[in-house]
Amino acid sequence: MKIAILAGGVGSRLAQETKEKPKAMVEIGGRPVLWHIMIYYAHHGFKRFVIALGYKGEVIRDYVMNNSPAVSNGSRNLPGQEATVPGVCEADWTVELVNTGLRTASGGRLKLLAPYLDNETFMLTYCDGLSDVNLHDLLAFHRTHGKLATLTAVHPPSPFGHLKLNGDQVVQFREKPPIRDLWINGGFFVLEPEVMDYIQGDETQWERAPLERLAREGQLMAYRHDSFWQCMDTLHQKQLLEELWQSGNAPWKTGA
Repeated sequence: MKIAILAGGVGSRLAQETKEKPKAMVEIGGRPVLWHIMIYYAHHGFKRFVIALGYKGEVIRDYVMNNSPAVSNGSRNLPGQEATVPGVCEADWTVELVNTGLRTASGGRLKLLAPYLDNETFMLTYCDGLSDVNLHDLLAFHRTHGKLATLTAVHPPSPFGHLKLNGDQVVQFREKPPIRDLWINGGFFVLEPEVMDYIQGDETQWERAPLERLAREGQLMAYRHDSFWQCMDTLHQKQLLEELWQSGNAPWKTGA
């Protein structure tokens, strides 16, 4: 099964980091967030990647191509420097890099990947969120319902700390806990090739008309993930992920 990764965005809210590189190459623990995502999928046995390039795509291309020990059918496995990661064999990874344009919207980028996805069930994610979602359970759930699309539903972190009060006494304080009564799109999808029919063209946002129509037609299901998920849209969120990695307790860490 192939993994489509949308790595073409500018990352404007990370402007201090993304002047010289795309958002996918912003580093956590000295490694691009793209690497963290790919390592996580590979840990679950998914090692065939198709990456949509856009803004400063040459930085991603250089990262893959300049450090790759082998070439096969126009694809390259991930840089050989990663081969020392315990329990992961990068030699059998394949990475296809597809230029999807500078200003193409997310849905348009996805549709441009269609010729590389073998007209089969595939997974999709972005380069702006890390999680400990069980990808095998996600795929198994998708296969049970027979619909075209599954997204991973997650609880968003609260922007504020929460207090539990007994009268005027604070009996519990939690700094920005997840909002348990709210679900949002966590960005880890399993999709059937027919979803491409829901995307009109380059200007289509995947998160708007296609997902809205899939939901309206009863073709979109949610796999509920109650554990860790954190987006990386701002420098503050990047720092949160960095602190987790440096602490040695990053929930998405697989031995890297």
